[in-house]
Amino acid sequence: MGYPSVERRRVLAAAVLGRESDPAPDNADPLRAVAGEILDVSPHLIIIETPDGTEERLVIAPWATAWHGGDAAPTDLPVGAMVMMRALRDGRVVERIWADATRITGMILSIEGRRDLAVELDCGPHRGHRTITIPYRASGRLQVRHPKFEPGYLFDAIGIRQDGGSLALLPATSQPPYLARAVPSPPPVHAGMAAGISGTATWSDTFDEEERGAAYPMLERADTGCAQAGVSCAGLPYLSVGSLLRVTNVCSKRAADVPVVACGCLAGRFCDRCVECDTSPRGRIVELSPFSYVELGGDLVKGCFNAQIGLG
Repeated sequence: MGYPSVERRRVLAAAVLGRESDPAPDNADPLRAVAGEILDVSPHLIIIETPDGTEERLVIAPWATAWHGGDAAPTDLPVGAMVMMRALRDGRVVERIWADATRITGMILSIEGRRDLAVELDCGPHRGHRTITIPYRASGRLQVRHPKFEPGYLFDAIGIRQDGGSLALLPATSQPPYLARAVPSPPPVHAGMAAGISGTATWSDTFDEEERGAAYPMLERADTGCAQAGVSCAGLPYLSVGSLLRVTNVCSKRAADVPVVACGCLAGRFCDRCVECDTSPRGRIVELSPFSYVELGGDLVKGCFNAQIGLG
């Protein structure tokens, strides 16, 4: 049986996803994500060069915290580090800084080494292969939540970029117990179900610089040219690139309309849960760019938040 027409798909998606979503609280201070390279940092001020070459000077809030492979004081961050920051008050006051943060997600292809491990990952057809390092000091923590350090199993970690490579330091999730190509079947999708679908929202640093957008698992293969699209254990309807999703962070109650700009075929293979503020239903329903994720109140180190999606 062929794919439904675009109009039919739109009707089905509207029935499943609905158009209602909890808005951000009226008294919530809007969040702005700011990224760039540190030029200088002091106890009260950070100066960065943004990706477009603009110099920005931002105030560091007294309560601000930072992460650079571990918790750090903002003043301990090195000049030259690439930072993602969460800012308040029209984006001029920084409250959270992540330095050189990266997310490492893929299917394990090979593992070499005895102490520090070199792991080759298949990160999906759009992202190619990636070889990362698991330092010995982090291997125990990672293997507690990734017990199958074997080819064919999924891997997802938070780490830092260093010397042109990537170090995996923290597990971003508990490893699914099945092989990457054996994703559990989704439940039936029924028209007329309660508005919106709940599940896990994650982030990836493979989007373009300063892009606000999302990767979505259930895209038509003909639309994306991706033979691995259309896989998810969540009951998601098919959408197309360019669709607008209303994404709500259930934990922070912040919501935003986010365009679907990429295929989330790898995210769709993770049938896991997020326990950020409660336990989400199984399945990653959206993978966000760092800018969209941070502006919805997400923490890059925690790696996920409980989400609900509807049509924007």
